[in-house]
Amino acid sequence: MPKATICLPTYNERANVEAMLRALEPLGVNVLVVDDSSPDGTGEIADRLAAELGFVSVLHRPRKEGLGPAYVAGFRRALADGAELVLEMDCDFSHDPADVPRLIAACEAGADLALGSRYVTGGGTENWGRIRRLVSTGGSWYARKLLGVCVRDLTGGFKCYRRRVLERIDLGDIRSKGYAFQIETTYRTLRAGFDVVEVPILFADRTAGQSKMSQAIVLEAVTRVPALRLAALRGQI
Repeated sequence: MPKATICLPTYNERANVEAMLRALEPLGVNVLVVDDSSPDGTGEIADRLAAELGFVSVLHRPRKEGLGPAYVAGFRRALADGAELVLEMDCDFSHDPADVPRLIAACEAGADLALGSRYVTGGGTENWGRIRRLVSTGGSWYARKLLGVCVRDLTGGFKCYRRRVLERIDLGDIRSKGYAFQIETTYRTLRAGFDVVEVPILFADRTAGQSKMSQAIVLEAVTRVPALRLAALRGQI
């Protein structure tokens, strides 16, 4: 199997980080915890586990800047450490660790980006209220139509990239800080001519800790999508 690294961003995830790392241990992948100076001690827990578990390393960032900058920092570290496949996933068990090998297998079969998708046949959500489901499906539909792409789960954040994708799409140009980051990175991957494959997953709502979703994050996604489309029309993406 190519060398694979999972980037695991954390902010106040002390209730989940150890259980997640233990669940990932049998999979034979490296895990890079990217902690934004969590005040609840998540970073210290990650350091303790990194000293115990050889597949875990920790990148400490000085402050909380959002999901996008955390992932970009993690991607850069993973590439510098020689990863051939770079994955991203949530620390709260919304993404099932057992699905990691399926994303890796999709890249080994030829995909440049394997995207865990809730909105293709076989995928779905669990323990979601009606309003949250409407916001999520509506957001994906809005982005898909405005950007003119066929990927159904543009807001999905369970991904496996081939190294060459992250080297090509210019991480320094990414401006999205919240969940718009997922839309932007997938769109940039498509615009660069890479093959994106959606792998059906079941997305389950977190049972421990607090969601980071906010009105500001939603607003950024709404406004960032037309900005991406305009940049593409100008040949900037």
